[in-house]
Amino acid sequence: MPKQKLKKADLSQSTAQQLGSIVKSCRDIMRKDKGLNGDLDRLPMLTWIMFLKFLDDMESIRAEEAKLAGKRFRPAIETPYRWRDWGANPQGITGSELIAFINQDEAIRPDGKRGEGLFAYLRSLRSANGDRRDVIAKVFQGTFNRMTNGYLLRDVVNKINEIHFTSKDEIHTLGLLYESMLREMRDSAGDSGEFYTPRPLVKFIVTVINPCLGETILDPAAGTGGFLVEAFTHLQKQCKKTEDFNHLQKGTLFGIEPKPLPYLLCQMNLLLHGLESPDIDPENALRFPLREIGDKDRVDIIMTNPPFGGEEERGILSNFPEDKKTAETALLFLQLIMRKLRRPVGGAKPGRCGMVVPNGTLFGDGVCARIKEELLKEFNLHTIVRLPNGVFAPYTSIPTNLLFFDRSGPTNEIWYYEQPLPEARKTYTKTQPMRFEEFEGCLAWWNKREVNEQAWQVYARDVLKYDADGNLISVNLDIKNPEAKEDLEHMPPQKLVDDILAKEQKIMALISEVREQLVP
Repeated sequence: MPKQKLKKADLSQSTAQQLGSIVKSCRDIMRKDKGLNGDLDRLPMLTWIMFLKFLDDMESIRAEEAKLAGKRFRPAIETPYRWRDWGANPQGITGSELIAFINQDEAIRPDGKRGEGLFAYLRSLRSANGDRRDVIAKVFQGTFNRMTNGYLLRDVVNKINEIHFTSKDEIHTLGLLYESMLREMRDSAGDSGEFYTPRPLVKFIVTVINPCLGETILDPAAGTGGFLVEAFTHLQKQCKKTEDFNHLQKGTLFGIEPKPLPYLLCQMNLLLHGLESPDIDPENALRFPLREIGDKDRVDIIMTNPPFGGEEERGILSNFPEDKKTAETALLFLQLIMRKLRRPVGGAKPGRCGMVVPNGTLFGDGVCARIKEELLKEFNLHTIVRLPNGVFAPYTSIPTNLLFFDRSGPTNEIWYYEQPLPEARKTYTKTQPMRFEEFEGCLAWWNKREVNEQAWQVYARDVLKYDADGNLISVNLDIKNPEAKEDLEHMPPQKLVDDILAKEQKIMALISEVREQLVP
């Protein structure tokens, strides 16, 4: 019997080319539907359909395993709402009946009886112990079917039914394909002001933070789950026993993502990579007053690329100290992260963080300076990696940096490392993005630090500036490489543009500070 099953799985396995063809066919079909407008509509449609097929295949495997072990199995989704009940039969429910079954609170079900519609049922799922039912309910709270033609939707469902999630190799292949789809979604999302972190950058941060089994990891701006997926992959390599895998699956990885589309993509991304019940909070990470965040809410590691340049509503600002309220989202997230890192009490290891920040965070004054003062006095800001031009190209030219800090004590020395562009390159582009191999020099330097052409060191006392009465004047972390020699006459045009943008950021930050002083 096992040999027969293996042979069947092998025969049903799809190649990357076949999977790519299936996804392309689905997208071509969806282009004909008047309810969808571009990939920002098509990708979530494709995702929730694949999500339900994936769940049904996993449930089938679990049911078979439970049967062989003589145990009772309770499915997360009951009949007639399982994929096999409405999606698996190519000649099954279609047209207006399919649209009604999916969209309406009450409809004729595939079994011919009247009852809850599919989405209404999925949103109502509840669990007493936080299992997959809660994940499904959360996913579909913010998910909608935007296709209006039920016949086209049936064609898409039939195509997705050709994917077999029962094969681990096929899941891995689809995971790679899914990442390429996420990149396309990022290309579309960039037009609406959302910038997702390049995977080589994510991998570098995870590599140097080096999460260990037993530590809790949070991304408070999870997006499509890049940091959490990379952390999961990193931790998987450390698992040697069944208990290790079980521990990794529950109580290790946590994310927060309030936007419906990235939230859905994050869940699917983590599921495809092997996390069975992702713990992703679908609400605003900034919704709690900082003073209410205590030791029980803290984590060992935070790795994130928080949104920057945006503004939060006034109600959110009331959650922050009076002298540290600001409209800049990146600074609000920095305060949240500082509050959420575990304190070294009772023998606990101090919490640590790796995060992306815009250049304005380094040189900003006013509220920004007060936040940085707290960072330097209460945290060890041990490393700032200055990223090269175009890391987030083509969406923004704003210069960015990586901050690495922990709760081991106040900052004494700050190391800077200027990550260079590859030779003969002036910037990154959509067709020539960053590669992980480019960080080899920084990785080699990380544990054996010394001053060189890329690395330099400053003392915290030299960046904290006070007046004669002890009042804070500025905290300038925008320290240039002392080895860099700039020739304005021969400076690359992109570098000139970046410098102008950096100065513009500083001006806008000052204007923002003045406005905040004027608001009663």
